[in-house]
Amino acid sequence: MAVYSVLEPPSGANGRAAPDRVIFVRDGFNWWAFLLGPLWILWRRLWLILLGYLLIVAAMEGLFRLTETPYGARVIAGLLIGLLVGLEAASLQRWTLLRRRWRDRGIVVADDLEAAERRFFAGWAAADATKRPATTTTPPASDHAEPTPESAAAGGAGLVPQPGGTA
Repeated sequence: MAVYSVLEPPSGANGRAAPDRVIFVRDGFNWWAFLLGPLWILWRRLWLILLGYLLIVAAMEGLFRLTETPYGARVIAGLLIGLLVGLEAASLQRWTLLRRRWRDRGIVVADDLEAAERRFFAGWAAADATKRPATTTTPPASDHAEPTPESAAAGGAGLVPQPGGTA
């Protein structure tokens, strides 16, 4: 099972962003970020991350030249930097999006991206349905008695505690 962070772009005129702009960032090791670090960073438009990456690599190269570090140690240092970028790729992407005022909408656990999208948008649709204004039609008559404020404060029917009720 994979864990996805769900990020929503800044909202539009209606208060909600378009569903097709929501991004699912998969947590875990990213092989492309490990193998092609700077290109992956450019592809994702992580400009501050790219600047930091280039500064670190330039500082390390200057230090290696100053200390006449052997080639094998330079390769190992490059692999370690690539490993760090691969391990932190999701965090770097989330940090950049949150800095751009995207909203964190939570996490979704699913087998793949498609299942994560289905699970998230099913919950999003259910949340939208509860926010819609009530209809003006009267509800159908019921044989059951209406709950009294005392029973609601005491936890409803006693099967499930209600918010604000006694335990």
